[in-house]
This record gives sequence, structure tokens and C-alpha cells, in this order.
Amino acid sequence: MHEIDTLVLDLGDVLVRWDPRRALVGRLPDDEVRAFLDDFDFRTFNVTQDAGRSWADGRALLQATEPHLVPAMDLFVEHFADTLVGPVPGMADLVQDAADAGLRLLGLSNWSAETFHLAEPVAPAIGLLEDVVVSGREGVAKPDPRIFALLVSRHGVDPSRAVFVDDSPANVAAARSCGFDAVLFTSAQHLRAELDARGVALGSPPPTS
Repeated sequence: MHEIDTLVLDLGDVLVRWDPRRALVGRLPDDEVRAFLDDFDFRTFNVTQDAGRSWADGRALLQATEPHLVPAMDLFVEHFADTLVGPVPGMADLVQDAADAGLRLLGLSNWSAETFHLAEPVAPAIGLLEDVVVSGREGVAKPDPRIFALLVSRHGVDPSRAVFVDDSPANVAAARSCGFDAVLFTSAQHLRAELDARGVALGSPPPTS
């Protein structure tokens, strides 16, 4: 087994909790919230935003195809900050401990370029990362292998010495196919154990008050 020298972290629901409903609940009737987030294929729509489509272009598409959803999309963008619930428990301490242990820290996130600036104020541990490759800026999103190749080439990462962490099984599988040692994120405690098993000892998390 190669010695691990790099930790590559997804952001959404790994470092910062994300709940798209919080932008809409209380601002629209429940049936309109369901129409946008559940009945409509919001996931696919949002992945395309993460892959670089502007919100203006996304709005124009909805206006042409699903005009009744435009008010919900407008509210979603206007109140996107409310979708960022707070830091994922335990991850700020883990990132600090990883930095103290000398690991190189990078981010690889599916996120719209137009809203990414809202992430770090909610989860300041993002600021400890050397850099974040943001899909919306690059025009390609996970699990496309091209974004993993971009991370490797831009930052000189050796995938065999890097642990990639994501809450999406598809993204974890894609990372493994690109040569990364990849971990499916479930909790900070579980990630500590996975890193310890790979010879990266971060110690026990601080006690909660």
C-alpha cells in the first residue's frame, strides 16, 4: 500500500450540509415545492447547473419548457444561502487534524460557479484546503473522469497516494476507476477510522460539549 499524502474532499454533505428545500419552504405552497424538487427532475437540472450552465440559461430553459417552475427556480437561486445548513458535524476538527498531520488537502466539488462563494462562510474549514476544483468553473462535473484527470494534472496529485472522499457512491466508484483510494462518506468518525486503517492516524476527535 502506498503512503497517503493527499486528502481530496467533496464539499456538499461532506464539509457543508445542504438542503435545497430550505430555499423554498415557507416561501411557496407545499405543492409548488414538491412540483419543483420532487415531481420535476430537479437532480438532473441541478447537476447541469453544477457542470457549468448559468442560472440565466437554466431559467431560459425552464421558461421554454416548464414555465410554471420559473418562480420556484428564482426563489431557489435568490435564497440559495439558506440551503447551506451548516458544517457537517466533526469535519472541521478532522480537516484541522489532517492539516496538522501534514496531509495535503484539496477539494473536488460539484457546485455552481455562481453560488460557490457562499460555501466557505458556512463551513470555514473549506478555507484550510489548498484549492477546490469547482465543477461549475470547469464545465465538467463528477462522476465524469475528466474532472478527476483535471485535479491530477493541475495539482500534481498521485492518485495512488490520495484518498478521495464523497457522499455519492457514483462519484466514489468513478474516483476508484481513476486510480484513487476512495471512501464513501457517512460521518466524520467513520472517515477517521478509514484514514486510520490506511496509516493516517489523526487521533480521536475532541469531546463534544
